[in-house]
Amino acid sequence: MINNLEQGFFGIGIQNGKTPENLGVLWRSAQNMGASFIFTIGNRYAKQACDTHKAVGAMPYFHYNTFDDFYKNLPKGAMLVGVELNEKAEHLETFSHPRRCVYLLGAEDHGLSKTAIDKSHYLVKFKSELSLNVSVAGSIIMYDRQAKINFSN
Repeated sequence: MINNLEQGFFGIGIQNGKTPENLGVLWRSAQNMGASFIFTIGNRYAKQACDTHKAVGAMPYFHYNTFDDFYKNLPKGAMLVGVELNEKAEHLETFSHPRRCVYLLGAEDHGLSKTAIDKSHYLVKFKSELSLNVSVAGSIIMYDRQAKINFSN
């Protein structure tokens, strides 16, 4: 895990999340993997059984009504990393995670909005033919971040 006295942080969230269960599982993983904050854009988070560690009480949770509201509130110096099956996206296996970043995932049925894709500093994808469950995808991203020692920026 990253020492919080070192420079760097990350947040993770979902744009237009489809189910509260996916959010709860992602928040639980975020808490275990050292996220600094969690967030949603669009659909609101609903308290449910999958957030058994009560992550929303253990770290800051932000909700934004629109992508523009979210984007104008990105932390200073943070890079936006969109997770999307896109021809421009880098493969996660070779991706160097920024030291200060915010990971944004889209719902399984629609993915990220065009605006989110266009405004992302980086896009990453998995070696997968089909999309993954959003909470699984986010957990893989965070695990990969922890597993890699060298950060960019």
